[in-house]
Amino acid sequence: MRQHRVFSPLTWPVYSFLAVILLGACALKLPASRMPGQTLEWIDAFFISTSAVCVTGLSTVDVSSVLSPLGHGVLLALIQTGGLGVMTYTSLIFLLWRRAVPFTSREAVSQALLGNTFDLRRFIREVVAITFGIEALTAALLHACDPAFFTPFRAFFHAVSAFCNAGFALRPDNLMFYRDHAGVNATVCAAVILGGLGFTVLRETLGILSGGRFGAETRSYSRYSKLVLKTSAALTLGGALLLFLIEWLRPGNEGHMGEGPLLGMVSLFHSVVARTAGFNTVDISAYSEASLLVLCVLMFIGGGSGSCAGGIKVVTFRVLAGYIAAQCRNERQIVLQGRGVPQENLTRALTIFFLYSLLIMASTLLLSLSESGILDRSGGGDVPLLRLMFEVVSALGTVGLSINFTSELTDFGKGVVIANMFAGRVGLLALLMAVRSLQSARQYDYAESQLPIG
Repeated sequence: MRQHRVFSPLTWPVYSFLAVILLGACALKLPASRMPGQTLEWIDAFFISTSAVCVTGLSTVDVSSVLSPLGHGVLLALIQTGGLGVMTYTSLIFLLWRRAVPFTSREAVSQALLGNTFDLRRFIREVVAITFGIEALTAALLHACDPAFFTPFRAFFHAVSAFCNAGFALRPDNLMFYRDHAGVNATVCAAVILGGLGFTVLRETLGILSGGRFGAETRSYSRYSKLVLKTSAALTLGGALLLFLIEWLRPGNEGHMGEGPLLGMVSLFHSVVARTAGFNTVDISAYSEASLLVLCVLMFIGGGSGSCAGGIKVVTFRVLAGYIAAQCRNERQIVLQGRGVPQENLTRALTIFFLYSLLIMASTLLLSLSESGILDRSGGGDVPLLRLMFEVVSALGTVGLSINFTSELTDFGKGVVIANMFAGRVGLLALLMAVRSLQSARQYDYAESQLPIG
């Protein structure tokens, strides 16, 4: 029975991600994956592999100069695998190999991606078609914007990196060269947004646009999709407005951030990528601390469930906001889109919120100990707390933005960030459920007694 629980459907995704990360690190360590004269330590190979599979975008080395074309191909494969999800890929392998997926795997895929029973064959076909369709269109648009840099391979690499919300770029400055290029900004933003909505929303959108012939057989958005779309739009526009106002009121930074319409485009771009992908068109360290806090909030919230994005997810945030609003109105029930929210949903939302908050605090503490030289008693000096927290939130939210700090991490610090990237990609709730599946349930309850709260 114990062995059955260790290899239950709830633990299967965890093992799958770990296996792909290990294989990716080994592939990146191959001499052919590096440029001549370049070295890559094992810890850095694991870091980059984890970042790629967890579609984060953080890197301890400059992948554009350290990795060879083969290494870039390995990185692209890891990003694509992580973006679609190891569970989806392994289900496809089972489907082709055995012509059927075991019931437990079918149930696990259903609960993780759609929450309902569905035709797995049709679902996989739609996932592959939607993903490669959007990536192909994005690659074509990027190639049209700048054929000199965005060669067919580079265009497809950045298209996959954008849709899978990875944020890896094959330029040392990421996308800072294209700060003023409206076409590249718009194309990348559109791909990132679509990748962060989730396959449920994309399937319904395709069904609506095609009159039900493709995607979901529907002519209107479901309650869930409406929540995702409305909340995502509010967060994106609200974040862009805050970033614009803060940097517009801040004098002396026009050279880095731009001004007027350019500042508006920069603010909108980073509001989009902060919730899901780690591209940047300006040096993140040029932002004020107030703007960095705004970016931290956006990274903490993330994108839609079942998407390539991380964070606590937009519906979780909307449930929590609805709970606070209901408490202020002295109402017992949370009402979203004309329907009440079950108590189970609120319990899960609160659990996710507190798990993410506690992990951020614990990881920031560990980084403050390791990066200031306290652990090894080297006395390297204190690192600003916001800088450490930004790195942790970016890793846990699988975003990939950094205040030029990732390459300076100690090996212990890299391990902390790797753990956060993995937890953020698999999901803290999924990890909690996997741990719970290993335990035997208690068959009795204790007598309850009221406690003073507040």
